[in-house]
Amino acid sequence: MQDKSLLQNKDMLVYKTHSMKGKDISQGLGFMLLVLCTGTALVFLGSIIYFITIRGIRVISWEFITDVPRMAMMKGGVAPAIIGTFYLTLVSISFAFPLGLACAIYLTEYSPKGTIINIIRLSINNLAGVPSIVFGLFGFAVFVNAFGFGVSILSGGLTLGIMALPGIIATSQDAILAVPQSYREASLALGATHWDTIKKVVLPAALPGILTGVILNVGRVAGETAPILFTAATFYTRGFPHSIFSEVMALPYHIYALMTEGTHPEVQTQIAYGCALILLCLVLSVSAIAIILRQRQRKMYGQ
Repeated sequence: MQDKSLLQNKDMLVYKTHSMKGKDISQGLGFMLLVLCTGTALVFLGSIIYFITIRGIRVISWEFITDVPRMAMMKGGVAPAIIGTFYLTLVSISFAFPLGLACAIYLTEYSPKGTIINIIRLSINNLAGVPSIVFGLFGFAVFVNAFGFGVSILSGGLTLGIMALPGIIATSQDAILAVPQSYREASLALGATHWDTIKKVVLPAALPGILTGVILNVGRVAGETAPILFTAATFYTRGFPHSIFSEVMALPYHIYALMTEGTHPEVQTQIAYGCALILLCLVLSVSAIAIILRQRQRKMYGQ
């Protein structure tokens, strides 16, 4: 009986050893696959940045950044396009961020559970997948024609803001829901109202995640071309916008125009790469500022 028990224990030990070896192999293969996927993504990202930098740095100069275009955009700079892109991004985020955050607060903290709220959430998620050209047609019909804003910074910024709205709502909802329920319960137990709890406890703790959504959407709206085709962008101007009702040049549309119009393709291609490099630096700069703010907020709350 003792020999039989020892044999069974030996068989169990051999089985566990083989099982652990199988799990180690599977874990190792899975880890290698993750590393491979991460490396592939980094290679593509680095290739894009390297390619744009090498092609665009040739035309970058102080004159190119600060001067207005001349000789049908063959000479001079792209300062109006830089300013126009900045204004459009600023208007769109200024419109979309407070509205999106308010919607997220209501959907997560105040809305009753039910079919209607689920339909609203599903509609918001589906709106994020609508093609950008559709938003452009909507902005043209509503802001340019119906509201009478014309082709302007305001029309383009509001169109881009509506396009960014679903993403900001979704990421803000996720960030707010990620705040532990114990934070809310502790605040309410100390006598705070529901709104005070949201304002002073939930939102500060959720701010890093909310800023992540803003970062992603800043990059998206800054690089969009289709929504501003009918609402804000002009092909060529030598001046700067005077108000939010002025039409503007924008870097994405300027790149499109340089690559599809004109009679000097070699010169226009070089200028287009320079514009692409400036646009990339602009987006990365805004994202870097938001990331710094997010990291400070995380350190403040020990996240």
